[in-house]
Amino acid sequence: MKMMTNLFSVFDPSAIFGLSLNWLSTFLGLLMIPSIYWLMPSRFNIFWNTILLTLHKEFKTLLGPSGHNGSTFIFISLFSLILFNNFMGLFPYIFTSTSHLTLTLTLALPLWLSFMMYGWINHTQHMFAHLVPQGTPAVLMPFMVCIETISNVIRPGTLAVRLTANMIAGHLLLTLLGNTGPSMSYLLVTFLLVGQIALLVLESAVAMIQSYVFAVLSTLYSSEVN
Repeated sequence: MKMMTNLFSVFDPSAIFGLSLNWLSTFLGLLMIPSIYWLMPSRFNIFWNTILLTLHKEFKTLLGPSGHNGSTFIFISLFSLILFNNFMGLFPYIFTSTSHLTLTLTLALPLWLSFMMYGWINHTQHMFAHLVPQGTPAVLMPFMVCIETISNVIRPGTLAVRLTANMIAGHLLLTLLGNTGPSMSYLLVTFLLVGQIALLVLESAVAMIQSYVFAVLSTLYSSEVN
């Protein structure tokens, strides 16, 4: 029990003079990213703009005819925020805000609520029809309504938990490998470093994939209410 407490303590916010300033790392992108666009065009600037343009085209396709150029902006911003915080958490001594449900549920729940309110107010018949898939037998319709309602209600929870669980899992593995280093021989430490580097590369891929999945699923939920 004590070992588990020590492991998960790496995710606890630390306080300085009684104030917890760790959550401010979430907004460091507001200070760092905009400064790129004031500089001369660089490779990173061109690469980042290419990613944003690709995401804009994909999200616009997912939104369908109801989507317009401005509707993809919120999902691109969501992708950028989560991606930045996922990568920031891979650096030493930087608080990983996306490993807490406080942040992920704060992002997922308002989005889902706004989609549901918009759909039920403006497209009520479509929302009722969405509860019963086409071709469902009359006997199974009450059960399908319950199943579809439950699957719809848990969407913000699954969005938040998926992101949080993936970030926690990788950081726990890195913490476990790091804690075993002092008790190993020099030869084993070499293999341990190689393993940690490989795991860090894997975590970088997970950081990108999870931010993309979060943004894409949010886009799909938005397209369903139109």
